[in-house]
Amino acid sequence: FFPYDTVYPEQLDYMIELKHTLDAKGHCVLEMPTGTGKTVALFALITSYQFYHPEVGKLVYCTRTVPEMSKALEELRNVIEYRVEVLAGRRAAEGLAETEAATGDILAVGLSARRNMCIHPEVSREADRERIDEKCRELTASFVRSHSTVDSRKTCEYYTQYQDFAAGVGRGCALPNGVYTVEDLAALGAKEENKWCP
Repeated sequence: FFPYDTVYPEQLDYMIELKHTLDAKGHCVLEMPTGTGKTVALFALITSYQFYHPEVGKLVYCTRTVPEMSKALEELRNVIEYRVEVLAGRRAAEGLAETEAATGDILAVGLSARRNMCIHPEVSREADRERIDEKCRELTASFVRSHSTVDSRKTCEYYTQYQDFAAGVGRGCALPNGVYTVEDLAALGAKEENKWCP
């Protein structure tokens, strides 16, 4: 499921080598120059492979910076939206009901440091990135949380809510299928009905 009209020869070569590696359950190192469409080629091939081989595990895609991660997740979102469109068209043409896979059966999240994801109203206003990390730890450390009922230590309600969700207490915190950037997760966690730490 390649979302663009043209596949460049180097992208096709890249995807073919990647497919050979996946079929062989091996490892590979692939290199392409900057700006040749590595990200879309990788996501198009891997997500298509996972779609047709559901037993294949997770994809972990790492970037150096948050902007690179956000750009990669937007590219992944384009690939999945294209897949949804193609599959919905095929199913409609065949008169079949829509399935979960046709609606983008994927969960992709961008994860980063506390300083990039914190939604606590006081902590996130700190100008110094290191201070955000420090204040977050002061509110979320396990020893702080365990003593909070004894000596009224202040804790982070967003983190506490997340911990309750993770433990199965309360409303639940499962993310619906989709592609979420750091900004998407922060916005979702900050909603009044959620109030959980991304």
